[in-house]
Parts: sequence; C-alpha cells; structure tokens
Amino acid sequence: MARTAVTIKDVAREARVSVATVSRALNGHDNVAEAVRQQVLATADRLRYQPHAAARSLSSRRTQTIGVVLPDLYGEFFSELIRGIDQVARARRQHLLVSSYHGHPEEQGEALRAMRGRVDGLLVLSPYTDRPGFLVDNLPSSLPAVLINTYLPDSPYTALSVDNYGAAIAMVAHLAGVGHRRIAFISGPRENFDARERLRGYRDALSKHVPDATPMEYEGDFSEASGYEAGKRILKEAVRPQAVFAANDMMALGCLYAFNEGGARVPDDIALAGFDDIPLARFVHPTLTTMRVSIAELGGQAMSRLLDTIDSDGEKVAPSSTLIPELIVRASSAARRAGKEPT
Repeated sequence: MARTAVTIKDVAREARVSVATVSRALNGHDNVAEAVRQQVLATADRLRYQPHAAARSLSSRRTQTIGVVLPDLYGEFFSELIRGIDQVARARRQHLLVSSYHGHPEEQGEALRAMRGRVDGLLVLSPYTDRPGFLVDNLPSSLPAVLINTYLPDSPYTALSVDNYGAAIAMVAHLAGVGHRRIAFISGPRENFDARERLRGYRDALSKHVPDATPMEYEGDFSEASGYEAGKRILKEAVRPQAVFAANDMMALGCLYAFNEGGARVPDDIALAGFDDIPLARFVHPTLTTMRVSIAELGGQAMSRLLDTIDSDGEKVAPSSTLIPELIVRASSAARRAGKEPT
C-alpha cells in the first residue's frame, strides 16, 4: 500500500505553528526564533518530510540553487573557498552548481551563460584582466551576483577582495626586518590580477626597505611544479638570494621541495615565505611563514551576501569590502645569522 506523502501542512500541525513559519524555518530565514526553528526541523525529520522541489520553485520562482564559477577546482585554495561557500549553503538550505573554466575566458563565458534559468544567483571568481568588459558582457543581467577577488572597476556588484598589494609589502618588510637583503620573488601568472598586485607590492617594498637591492624575480603560475622549477633555478645562481617570497603557498611548497632536494636548508641557508596560509602550510617542515587569507571565511561571506541580496529581491544590500591578510611568522623565515651567506 502506497504511503501518503507528508505535506508542509502536516509539519505545521504537528509542530503547532503556521505553514508560513514552517516555510521560513526550512528555508533558513533569520526571522524565526531558534527554539521554533529546531522544533520545526525536528518535526520535519520525524515525519520524514521532503519539500517538493519543483512545486517550491514554481511557487517562489526560486531554484534554491547558487551557481559558483571559478577559474579552477584544483588546489587547496579552491577547496577551502568551496568549503566556506558550502557551509553557508547547507545552513541556509541551498544547493550549489559549480563550474570551472581553467583560465580560458571563452569557457568562462560559456559557464556563465549556462547558469541562466538554473540558479538564483552567482558567485564568480575571475582574476584575469586581459579582456576588459568580457565579464560584464557575459554576466546574466537578471541574476544577482557577488564577485570574489575579481578586478572590475566601477562594478555594480557586491565584491569581496583581498589586499594583495598591502600584504606583499608587509611580507617583504618582515623579511627585510629580520636581516635579509637579497630577497627573491616567485610570481604568479602574468594575466592574473592578484599575482600582479603581489608583484607590485614586492617591487615597491623592496625599493623602500632595501633600496640598494636588485629585484630577483622568477616566473611561476601558482602551481607547485612552477615553484619547484623556480627553486631549482635559484639553486643554480652564482649569488643566491637570502630569502625567497613566493606569490602563493603552493609555489612556496614546491620551492621548499627543490631546496630540500638540492641540499639547501630552510631557513639556515635560504629563508622562505608564501601567501594564503593554506592548511598544509602549518604541517610542512619547517612550518611556512605566510600571509593568512581566511579563504573559507572569504567564501562564506560571499555566499551570505549573495543570499541576502537574493532575499531582498535583487537589491544590493551588502557593501563591497576588502580583506586584510595577516602576517603569520613561522620557522621558515628565521632571522639571518650575522655573517651567514647562502651556499
């Protein structure tokens, strides 16, 4: 005998609240007392109530789905970002539709256009600056969106960004402050705005704090492999740097492997620092000095602001903001001992 489907009215009757209260509680709205929310959730769970997604979508014109478009899904930065996004999504009973475009603008445009009609809003991370106007042309005008670490001057969208320039200055100031004078930099992709800002910060800080130093720059692409290759090139230099600042932690870890492989001790022979503070940074030996970006928090804040905008019928309710990274000093950037030169 077929079991009769439990309806929202059944949940409301059993929980002794209104249907509207059940709806608000199940959809994660803030205007429900926590005790009432827990009572509704427990009742729905006991009755094994399952909201009818299609009916709910028709009645509210909401899909309860958020589109997330990222340049890549590989690496600890993106896994941490998605973790933060997903935590807020689950708390507010939203689903995620995630797409990546591997750094290709054409694929990014396809991903953005494919989201139309499927999602209630978009989270977009687009750090590439070589195609002015491309992002705006491809963002569906009917969808609320929040931009993460995306350079878009005069943007009508809420944007969350990181002070990459200021953070790079702080790192170089730290390395110079503990006695390092020959400070090298492993850069990120040329077309990446974050990478450009970190490089600009390195150059300006070196000029300020070590005015007689010559910049020592090695090209990378944010991957461990590029950090490893840069590390091998550094070991071949006739005059090695006293410290190396990599534009992200993944390259710093690749560089660390190259140094260990080549017999260069960190920090005794060469100091090392990164950027992002991915979880692995505190578990390598030596532990990695870095600029801490609360990556999961960045994703969670972006998701919360997007959902608030959607709940306000598309009105921009949250201002744009810039996160200030924190200098985390660990063992890899110890002060240079007097008279000690890299070997």
